[in-house]
Amino acid sequence: MLSICFISKALMSRNKKFFIKTYGCQMNSYDSDRIAEILLLAGHIKTSLPEDADIVVINTCNVREKAQEKLFSDLGRIALIKAKAAEKGRSVIILVVGCVAQALGKEIFARADCVDIVLGPQAYQNIQKSIEEVISQKQCPEVKMQKNFIVDTTMSAEDKFKLLPRNRTLVKLPSAFISIQEGCDKFCTYCSVPYTRGREYSRPTSEIISEANQLVSSGAREIFLLGQNVSAYNGKYSSSAVCSFTELLFLISSIKGVERIRYTTSHPCDITTELMKAHKEISSLMPFIHLPAQSGSDIILKKMNRGYSRSQYIKIINEFRKILPNIAFSSDFIVGFPGETETDFEATCALVDEVSYAQAYSFKYSPRPQTPSSKWDQIDEQTKIRRLAVLQEIINKHQLHYNQSMEGKELLVLIEKEGRYENQVIGKTEYMQSVHLSAPKNFIGKVFPVKISRGFQNSLSGKLVG
Repeated sequence: MLSICFISKALMSRNKKFFIKTYGCQMNSYDSDRIAEILLLAGHIKTSLPEDADIVVINTCNVREKAQEKLFSDLGRIALIKAKAAEKGRSVIILVVGCVAQALGKEIFARADCVDIVLGPQAYQNIQKSIEEVISQKQCPEVKMQKNFIVDTTMSAEDKFKLLPRNRTLVKLPSAFISIQEGCDKFCTYCSVPYTRGREYSRPTSEIISEANQLVSSGAREIFLLGQNVSAYNGKYSSSAVCSFTELLFLISSIKGVERIRYTTSHPCDITTELMKAHKEISSLMPFIHLPAQSGSDIILKKMNRGYSRSQYIKIINEFRKILPNIAFSSDFIVGFPGETETDFEATCALVDEVSYAQAYSFKYSPRPQTPSSKWDQIDEQTKIRRLAVLQEIINKHQLHYNQSMEGKELLVLIEKEGRYENQVIGKTEYMQSVHLSAPKNFIGKVFPVKISRGFQNSLSGKLVG
């Protein structure tokens, strides 16, 4: 009977439709791309509709507010899809992966018994093996008389990257992510990353270069380097040498076909003079940096364990601008952190005005599991809501002004995808702005000069030059 089960598992674990929903940052988007590659290599077919899927993957983020609530709300809807499929004799496998999976583990099953598999962010390389195990259970009830939930929350980034498929040519995108570093050793008092993604790990340089070459050969023109703290990258270059982040940027820029390089996220404490100069010396390195400040108050920055002062942060901004005057910045801010006074909050607003960010993201503080600040006295919700509204109004003012300052200028735009309307495409400027314009579909994946006609709050519109 076991041999029959094995044959059944082998036959039934291929050619299934899968759907992936992704929450969170670019790191999660990268993980979802890798999960898709694993499933495609296993013979499955990607679908954009959860109703059509035999395998539903929810890739979760635990950094932002209400991440868990969003997950269980989604699972409620997907449970209905699973039940309707069962009525028609079709089995649906549901997986929860990512940071919420790591944080909650088997607790997810207690709240949502529709879930079959829970995998942390360092374990999703085992996704096909886990699916096969679930199928084996479903096909062989005499072996597994009752459902055994599968949970894997092991924490080894090195093992994950060793086991992931080497083939990066299946997901074809003009702009492609490469994870170069994972985890974090900074231990900011509000952040759950060290607990959900582990300690800092830098991938070997040769792996990154190989991955970049494969992505370029499959059509990528922009390489987007990812990590919780990319500027601290120090991967092995050889048996006796390590490669700094700046050295890695030069290596990536030497690959034929790489027209653009971006990276995120940087920590102000790890910004070097060499990295600043690289933005001027490497033509393919985009003049745009995401540099989270989190607060403009020295008191709050110290409580956050950020490791820098307001003046040190401003000095970094000014030194970048001295080397490359046209460089643009985005940032992250948290309002309502425990102990934040009105004076502290006003210092944050003043920092936004002083830097004048091209973009910025702002959030109400929310306690994350295991973090020190979750145990401190909390600020009331109404105060956080009010402060967030004030800060976002200031951020939006600067973003609109920056976008409008592009009107009449010619910018180089990488066309990335089709728009909602006929003959419309959407691309990105050097400064990470979305641009809507009219162009043929076959322009996707290429860089063209575009004259900007209008600057809006969140995007630009323009026309091809010539």
